[in-house]
Amino acid sequence: MMETIMYYNGIINSFVWGPWMLLFLVGTGIYLTLILGIPQLRYFGIVWKEVFGKKSGASAGDKSISSFAAMATAMAATVGTGNIAGVATALHLGGPGALVWMLASALFGMCTKFGEVALAVHFRQKDEHGDWRGGTMYILEHGAGQKWLAVVFAVFAFLASFGIGAAVQANSTAEGLQIGFGIDPLYSGVVLAIMVGLVIIGGLQSLSTVTTYLVPFMAIFYVVGSIIVLAMHASAIPAAISSAFRYACTDPMAMPGALAGWTVKEAITKGIARGVFSNEAGLGSAPMVHATANVDHPVRQGLYGIFEVFMDTIIICSMTALVIISTGTLTGQPGLTGAQLSLVAFEAGLGATGKYILSIGLALFAFTTILGWYWYAETASTYLLGVWFKPFMKVIWIVLILIGAAGGQILGTGATAFLTNLWDLADTLNGLMAIPNLIGLVLLSGVLRKVVSDFDAKRKSGEIRL
Repeated sequence: MMETIMYYNGIINSFVWGPWMLLFLVGTGIYLTLILGIPQLRYFGIVWKEVFGKKSGASAGDKSISSFAAMATAMAATVGTGNIAGVATALHLGGPGALVWMLASALFGMCTKFGEVALAVHFRQKDEHGDWRGGTMYILEHGAGQKWLAVVFAVFAFLASFGIGAAVQANSTAEGLQIGFGIDPLYSGVVLAIMVGLVIIGGLQSLSTVTTYLVPFMAIFYVVGSIIVLAMHASAIPAAISSAFRYACTDPMAMPGALAGWTVKEAITKGIARGVFSNEAGLGSAPMVHATANVDHPVRQGLYGIFEVFMDTIIICSMTALVIISTGTLTGQPGLTGAQLSLVAFEAGLGATGKYILSIGLALFAFTTILGWYWYAETASTYLLGVWFKPFMKVIWIVLILIGAAGGQILGTGATAFLTNLWDLADTLNGLMAIPNLIGLVLLSGVLRKVVSDFDAKRKSGEIRL
């Protein structure tokens, strides 16, 4: 039975992460960029002013959170193992040129994320407990009038969260701690389950408070560690950048030490796919938490969406890729991929210290992803089943964390196969989320254009100040 399920899952996965679907993802970003007047560049200056300027919190008695807290929670889910293991996999399969296509997709992904966040705030609703709820399902139902498509998206998001947000991320957290410090996965799983339980029991306010402090710290920690490695290999950086651009459009097999199977097509598809998987632009996940922000205009929150993609892919993913290429690890260790490839690259740059930096970074990225994706799971389940299911969602989440982190001890020899199948299914479901989300963006692009025009007019009149 499982073999049959995984067989058909492979067929569907080859479509949702294949060329035509990636073209739909990037094409939607290009379309929105054109009709909205290139907001990712036009607003880039005020994005920094908004993100790093004076923050406004939630109003007294309001169950919303600040715009920055909403972004931090979204980035908790976005900045994850894909920034370390996913980038390494893209380079392993597509060569150094994959980095260029990753960045190209991110440029248009900034506009896609901007649009979906703005629409999420525009069409958000309050549930029976007074919490703001928003995201693709609310956009499709209340904006596009497509209730059935909203339900489809919510089902995909709910099921995908089990793997991408809980079990697999818990496994990555335990793996990171075991690599760096030799901690038994069972101990990691128990502690992780307790920590996550203490956070999610307090709801969105508690979750956003933790991510507001933890996400900036982990991003700075990882970026600084990467910069140190790059500084020690500064002479190799120009060649690394040159090879990325050269092999983005020419056969990577011409590169010394190239892996059999590298092609321009692989560079394009793997670069775009891993970039989208990392920053989640177009998948419809992040708008579910951005919709909870205490904000005066949908477009103001959309600015945080632009920054989110910029920080995730253009900064953090680029750091990982440059470390791997500049240290010579990509061609020097052709048999390695994923987190192991990144680990060897950091060790090549910093010795044993590099191992600790990467293991801590991997553990933190995975831990925060668990927190961020919990809110997505709760939002999707609340939409489908109602607020009564929230306590059960918390229990399910904690159980999945234990299984993910300590699967070997809990499930025995079948743990690896279970987690692999769960990851493959979640990866497919994550890609399937993009289909209704992108349809909603295209259908409501006219509404989005009016919302952006309203923001520009209010900025010009002084009604909205940044």
